Amino acid sequence: MTGAGFSPKQRAVLTWWMPGNPNAGYEAILCDGAVRSGKTLAMGLGFFLWAMSSFSGRKFGICGKTVGALRRNVLSEVLPRLEALGAVWKEKRSENLVTVRLLGRENRFYIFGGRDESSASLIQGITFAGVLLDEAALMPRSFVEQACARCSVAGSRLWFNCNPAGPGHWLYREWVLKAEVRNCLRLHFTMEDNPSLTPEIRERYERLYSGVFYQRYVLGQWVQAEGRVYDFFTEEMVGKPPEGCEKWYISCDYGTVNPTSMGLWGRHQGVWYRVKEFYFDSRKEMRQMTDEEYAAELARLAGGREITAVIVDPSAASFIEVLRRKGWRVRKAENDVLSGIRLTSDCLKSGRIVICEGCGDCLREMEEYCWDVGSGRDRVRKEHDHAMDDMRYFAATVLKERAGGVVACAVERRGS
Repeated sequence: MTGAGFSPKQRAVLTWWMPGNPNAGYEAILCDGAVRSGKTLAMGLGFFLWAMSSFSGRKFGICGKTVGALRRNVLSEVLPRLEALGAVWKEKRSENLVTVRLLGRENRFYIFGGRDESSASLIQGITFAGVLLDEAALMPRSFVEQACARCSVAGSRLWFNCNPAGPGHWLYREWVLKAEVRNCLRLHFTMEDNPSLTPEIRERYERLYSGVFYQRYVLGQWVQAEGRVYDFFTEEMVGKPPEGCEKWYISCDYGTVNPTSMGLWGRHQGVWYRVKEFYFDSRKEMRQMTDEEYAAELARLAGGREITAVIVDPSAASFIEVLRRKGWRVRKAENDVLSGIRLTSDCLKSGRIVICEGCGDCLREMEEYCWDVGSGRDRVRKEHDHAMDDMRYFAATVLKERAGGVVACAVERRGS
């Protein structure tokens, strides 16, 4: 392997473990930095090449937030390149296992999703010769540490890959800042380290993000979220309801004591417009509404339009049941707050969603929705967030980017 087509930093990831390399004495590598900076491909390919060059008949772990994300972001990119180098591989999806043969050696690679604290139990009892932790900052500490503890084979190494989070994140405190103490090679990536990105594409990403997301995803900085969440939003971005929308949704953040917010969304020429809203604050009005009354308001908001689905706060079990009994198609909202805010920001900046002038409470909250700086974590203040939540539910549930392209299939592939 010559490393042709790779940037110097990518080549460093691909070769740091080789005998005679100045970095060969490190026991771990951590690559962090900007999105689309080329670190995921280099880490995945380097991990497999190291494993196949150093061991035979061993088990390895490949860990990420979800198994689906690993197949899409790592395996579908790396396995074809291994095949071009003469590798033969097969995947058993029922076991989340990929077996690779190369250079007369064969090793097994087990795939794990570290979605929450309970995921640590999935990895207990296995002995690994090495582990790749993709998007390590998104996984619970207990899961990451359990995966590291499984690497007890002589010569085993740890491979970390992530985009930055806040400076209080445990991975930053325990690994980035203590890389030298942990005998870990830390490489910081920027978009310039990805030779496949043109200047025009880099400029597009710079336009797409703002605030904390710009600092983290474009500059690759571990910074604290602070100030307004949607600090880029201005009056010039407010739109007018279009004529002739071809598809409709309603998103809902349900409250009893807290306000209830509903937004009516219509699609016109590929853009989603929040054309109308219902907003009720029981504290302000000095009375509470029942589920039946809220259902009636939702029907009035729909105004006889054919609603594809009502996207509802997943915790609103009683309201969801009332809507279903009345014949509405209900979808429980995706409720990962930080990823939902990031996606909503992207959609607002790119014009995929537009807030219309009739949505006064939503526009008011856009000015008041702020990060909770005092928490030390990526949290928003639990105030002025009800229309913000229903907007986020819509973006995360309806506009969430779907996986595309070809992923690794459960069949054996033979090198030429």
